[in-house]
This record gives sequence, C-alpha cells and structure tokens, in this order.
Amino acid sequence: MDTITPLKYENNALNLLDQRELPLVEKWISCTALEDVATAIETMVVRGAPAIGCAAAYGYWLGVAALEPWPGNAADYQAAVAPVSSRLGATRPTAVNLFWAIEAMEGVAYEHDRRAMLSALLERAHTITRDDLSACRAMGDFGASRLPSGRISVLTHCNAGALATAGYGTALGVIRSLHGQGRLEMAYADDTRPRQQGARLTVWELHHDGIPVTLVPDTAAGHLLKSGKVQAVVVGADRIAANGDAANKIGTYMVALAAKAHGVPFFVAAP
Repeated sequence: MDTITPLKYENNALNLLDQRELPLVEKWISCTALEDVATAIETMVVRGAPAIGCAAAYGYWLGVAALEPWPGNAADYQAAVAPVSSRLGATRPTAVNLFWAIEAMEGVAYEHDRRAMLSALLERAHTITRDDLSACRAMGDFGASRLPSGRISVLTHCNAGALATAGYGTALGVIRSLHGQGRLEMAYADDTRPRQQGARLTVWELHHDGIPVTLVPDTAAGHLLKSGKVQAVVVGADRIAANGDAANKIGTYMVALAAKAHGVPFFVAAP
C-alpha cells in the first residue's frame, strides 16, 4: 500500500511536508542547506522521532556538501563537520533518533575525493530512510497479527503515522496493515490536546489513504472504550525505558487506564 511521506529527496534538496499547515493546506518546503533543515526541525515543519532522524541525515549531507575548502585529511574533516553535528543536535535535544542518525552519518569513513565522500553520505541518508520505511511495514504486519482476530475497531492517540516516520508509520502502520488485510472496521483517533496531532494529522493521513477513521475528543475516549465499540488500542511512543516502560504524549496514560478498566488490550508500537 502506497502512503504519504513527510520528506522527499529530489534534485539535491530535501523537500519537507509542512505539518504546521495540515490539514487545511498541503505545502512543501524545499531545504537546500543545513540551516534550512535545522530550522524545519526546530519549528516542527517535520516532527516525529523517526522522521526527524531521516531529515537530520539529509541535513548533515547538505552541511558537509557546503564545506569550503574541502578538508585534506580525516582529522581536518572531523574538525570541519563538528559544527554540522552540533547544529543538528541542538534542534531537538530529546529526540533519540536525531542523535542516532547524526552518529550514523559521522560513521561514514572519510574519503579524500569530495565527490566520493558526498556520494557515500547521501547513500547513508537514503539507507536510513529506506530502513525506517521497511521497519515500519514489518512492525505494522507484526502488530496486526497480535491484535484480536476478525474485523475490529482500534483507538489511537496522537500521531504515530506516516507523517512521523519515513512513511507508513508505527501505530498507524499497524492500523494500515489491519486495513490492508480487510480486518479494520474503524480507526478512532483522539484529538490529542493541546497541539491536536490526532485531529490535524492522524485523521488527515488516514482519510488521505482511504482508511475509515472517526475523530473523538480526548475526554470521550473512556466512554468509547466502555461502549464496546473498540477492541484494541494502539499508540506510539516518544521513549522506551530499559525495563520496557513507554512514555508517550499527554493523555496516553488516561487511555491506558481506561483500556485496562474495560478489558481492552493496549499495545505500544515503536521502533
């Protein structure tokens, strides 16, 4: 199933879907320099940890491509690119994927030939993006297999979808796979206050892909779970602790408590 993506690399530029404008306007911003990407991350043009990591990888490439003069040895190269890493790292200090992507780009071995080095960095950025998309699809299929059997309805909170990743999504990836199997009756999306990621982003992207979706206020989630209309809850996560605990957007804890109270299975889908 083809889905939307929040970022596209074309003609030496990273194009980002401006998520601040959704759902009313579908606007793309072209980033041709490191500072463009850094500002886009800071201002939430792009959001969601996996998507931020992918964007940062391309931002790193743009920063290195702009180096003048080209460093003549590995030591000079490391010194020259340090500000690139620092600038990207300062954009979203809590985003784990951001620093993972920066480290992955830093790990590309230095090439004396500028063209070869830039080619290697660009391929690494492409690989990070492709791997994230592949992981989301695998996660979606696995997650769908763990949900209750038959046709079911699922509640989700915030946006853990294609817009937060390289495409397909984590929690919404599970919903997409469920829909692709013909087993999704309805996806319910909390509006997710105060930034309304559910209302603005989750509903928009599911509707965009032709997946049945109903928006509900955060305050109605408990009653919805009590009603018996929902057979599972699937959410994403901002952070996973070493013991398996998950931290997610404001309001997720209340949904988890309500799901437990009414015997509805609660799942976290995260890379």
